[in-house]
Amino acid sequence: MSYLVFDIETIGKQYDELDETTKSYFRQWAERDASSDDQVEKELENIKRGLPFSPFLGEIVAIGMIDEQDKGAVYFRIDGSNPPLTKGRSGGVLDFEDGGIQYRVGSEKEILEKFWEVSRNYYTFVTFNGRAFDAPFLMIRSAAHGIRPSRNLMPNRYLSSQKFGTQHVDLSDQLTFYGAVRRLPKLHFVTKAFHIESPKEGGMSGEEVPKAFHDGRYEEIARYCMDDVVATKKLFESWNKYLNYESNSYE
Repeated sequence: MSYLVFDIETIGKQYDELDETTKSYFRQWAERDASSDDQVEKELENIKRGLPFSPFLGEIVAIGMIDEQDKGAVYFRIDGSNPPLTKGRSGGVLDFEDGGIQYRVGSEKEILEKFWEVSRNYYTFVTFNGRAFDAPFLMIRSAAHGIRPSRNLMPNRYLSSQKFGTQHVDLSDQLTFYGAVRRLPKLHFVTKAFHIESPKEGGMSGEEVPKAFHDGRYEEIARYCMDDVVATKKLFESWNKYLNYESNSYE
């Protein structure tokens, strides 16, 4: 059965470009949570660091995907006003291929359109914590750009209830048995437990993506995104072989 594994990387919108009403809300939250006047600015910085986690206050800079036949791509963005910090294979960050993976540059709208164009060929999607982050982020950012998603990535949470249409296997749900394991694990912890190379050992983490984007490290972000996808695919294969009792086997 065919399936598509995907992952996204995000950044927050530029704080200085936000409207004054939004900034005033942030200031109120910071003042509410601060234990003293000296702590207000620190709390405000914490709020700014959280912008990449909201589809209403953040943007997508990379979408990585790979299917059961290891056919994959990363669609990613660059900032035209900020040249790449490191040179790519063609002397700059341009479209290229590596190890059978396509790397394609575009605007946020363009990479979303490309993702949905590919997605219409699949009915089963695989993520790690995708129901809580990647899937709603993709769908909301698409709608904000006037794009209707070609697949509903947020069907019923439980695989046993996903009988028709799109199926979304969120490995974070599956490996915690829908919350029976109370502490939500990080992908790094899970891959290490399953003897899979962790993508977090490659020198970047999701929290570092906004700074990396600001620094012009676009290709590095794209490759990190694909590392996450590959690790998730390997984890999915282990789950399918040893722990899949709810759905058809994916062979």
